Amino acid sequence: MNTHPYLRAYLAGIFVPTLVLPLILAAFVVLRLVLAAPFPVERFLVFPLALVPTLFGLWNMLHLASHESTHLPIGPHGAILPLIGAPIGATVASYLGVLHFGAHGVSVFQCVQIPYVVLPFFILAAMAGYYLVWKYIVGFVNRVLGIA
Repeated sequence: MNTHPYLRAYLAGIFVPTLVLPLILAAFVVLRLVLAAPFPVERFLVFPLALVPTLFGLWNMLHLASHESTHLPIGPHGAILPLIGAPIGATVASYLGVLHFGAHGVSVFQCVQIPYVVLPFFILAAMAGYYLVWKYIVGFVNRVLGIA
């Protein structure tokens, strides 16, 4: 019997972003419509809503495929994902006009200025968050689905 481990790995990977992204969407809707935020959040939401669940699922499939040869635990494997997703996200956000690179930092929606010195701390925080999510949540779902 074929148990389709890669399909189960994909479904385990998309579990977390599928639960979290609607909550982020609700927060952005409240921010934009209720609080009348002056920046177009809908342009910012296109990338995460479309790509993040797929990226998580494919990343979990890659972990399943490479685990026998690399023996890398799922936590560090997940912590690598922001190093791939952040440049892709920055590129897409730049082309959409959401993110602008200046001399001293990046500008988000032309109203929030983030100095370049702070960006490595954002990446480290994202890596720590992804490590915890992948170690405890995605790893748990992998075990429940019998692919860990």
